[in-house]
Amino acid sequence: MPQATATLAAPDRSTTTGRGGGGSEFTPLLRTVKEQGLLERRAGWYARGIAVNLLGLTAVVAGLVLLGPSWWALLLAVPLALLSARIAFVGHDAGHAQITGDRRLGRIIQLVHANLLLGMSQEWWNDKHNRHHANPNHLDKDPDVAADILVFARHQAEGRSGLRGWLTRHQAWLFFPLTTLEGIALKVYGFQSLLSKEGPFRSRRERLVEGALLVAHVAGYTALLLSTLTLGQALLFALIHQMLLGLHLGMAFAPNHKGMEMPDAHPDGAGWGHLRRQVLTSRNIRGGALTDWFLGGLNYQIEHHLFPSMPRPHLRLAQPAVRAHCRTLGIPYTETGFVESYRQALGHLHEVGEPLRTAA
Repeated sequence: MPQATATLAAPDRSTTTGRGGGGSEFTPLLRTVKEQGLLERRAGWYARGIAVNLLGLTAVVAGLVLLGPSWWALLLAVPLALLSARIAFVGHDAGHAQITGDRRLGRIIQLVHANLLLGMSQEWWNDKHNRHHANPNHLDKDPDVAADILVFARHQAEGRSGLRGWLTRHQAWLFFPLTTLEGIALKVYGFQSLLSKEGPFRSRRERLVEGALLVAHVAGYTALLLSTLTLGQALLFALIHQMLLGLHLGMAFAPNHKGMEMPDAHPDGAGWGHLRRQVLTSRNIRGGALTDWFLGGLNYQIEHHLFPSMPRPHLRLAQPAVRAHCRTLGIPYTETGFVESYRQALGHLHEVGEPLRTAA
């Protein structure tokens, strides 16, 4: 199996055994997927997608220049948010080596998309996302479910008071409003990591390259808006763009694991191999081409977690084999509709906050 990347881990072969440790549950599925050629790269597919994204960005920039300081220009924040999300998905896939097996080229693609075009630190994201893939939904090891503004287990909510307590009591209702801040938060976290001595950067040169690209993003974005719009229009455009981007990304990531099994809270969780650890903690979303496009292929979350280096267009092709293999082993394969996935995720957040609402 192709290695995911130097920074995003492939499955740990030492932990692919089943619950009882009696042989690998993952190996037969891996063999099937390899035989079907689903781990082979799709460079042409990604090249076309990247070209379309860049043409779209060019069109938005041209639109801003042509419209000038007009309130109608604010409408361009909507397609820019959609394009920014597409850019984020490409950066994500590049980090998993889905686009190319050339590590240097893959890093350049991710730097351009994450740092330069999106304003998000590549290395910060890889470090965080790598830990998530290694231990999805593990409260002590997965940074995506660490207690922060939102909490994902009742013991995380214990003792919360003041503003944090209020947020936890109402976190299900506040989830989507809070995701509108995600686009800005990604930039802030990247700069914080860049300035931190304990950041994930392995060399001074790496830190300088990422920093230069992040600064170039902020400078270019600011210059574009201030040179085409009035100050008030520019601020409002940026706010709409970043809020819609955050909402879009939140909608893509929210249903994937929220409300699914948590290994550290499950009696058999410590003995799960790669197959069970990834399947039982993940949720797929049913849908067609529009769903695939809107969610960037992350609606095939189970397949993506099992095969992180699998190109995005192959995930749906791997789904029948994965579903059949899970059925054979008696492992639940969770797949829901678009709306139902959010109902389950938000229902879990609401349940976590219940003790605080009862005590209030």
